Amino acid sequence: MVTLEEVRKNEEVEALIKGAQKQLDGLGYTEHSHRHISIVSKRAGDILEKLGYPERTVELTRIAGYLHDIGNCVNRTDHAHSGAIIAYHILKDMGMPVEERTEIMMAIGNHDEKTGTAVSDLSAAIILADKSDVHRNRVTNTNLSTFDIHDRVNYAVTNADLRLDSENRKVILDLTIDTKLCPVLDYFEIFMDRTMMSKYAAKYLKIWFELVINGTKLL
Repeated sequence: MVTLEEVRKNEEVEALIKGAQKQLDGLGYTEHSHRHISIVSKRAGDILEKLGYPERTVELTRIAGYLHDIGNCVNRTDHAHSGAIIAYHILKDMGMPVEERTEIMMAIGNHDEKTGTAVSDLSAAIILADKSDVHRNRVTNTNLSTFDIHDRVNYAVTNADLRLDSENRKVILDLTIDTKLCPVLDYFEIFMDRTMMSKYAAKYLKIWFELVINGTKLL
């Protein structure tokens, strides 16, 4: 069975990750490379693991999380769809069974809020993990005077903790936002669609999505 470790060591995967970040750097986007994909991989797997899913399902979720943004090497537009197809063929070449790589393809293809939605347990976990990674460490622009709203909001987030309360069946995104850098309202201006996508993804997993910002429960 193909493992996350094998995927991480795959030279083709590594080249695509680097190519994706090179393109996003040119476009002025936030970081989508090893830091981000590793966080998404771990958080998504942890969610299903704590909910009691089988070990193999958890591993597939971690693989999907690690591969979810490789489509950015083609173009930012429709990166979820192109990434899903690329991942499918890479995993096929690695010998993964068709049923498993189909699940991963579905999860990757549905992680973007513009075109996707939770259609499976894997996709729901990937959505929750991906949309929770808001943090100043993702800002690649070092010139604060040229920040756009995405840079400003991400840079203002000094802590983003996603935790699962399995006893009460809820997943909590706990953010700390430096309001001297941007008001909380700016977060919702650019992340409302992602917040609602996360809420639906949690519902798919039969849990509740809770958003806490600076100690105040907002959802």
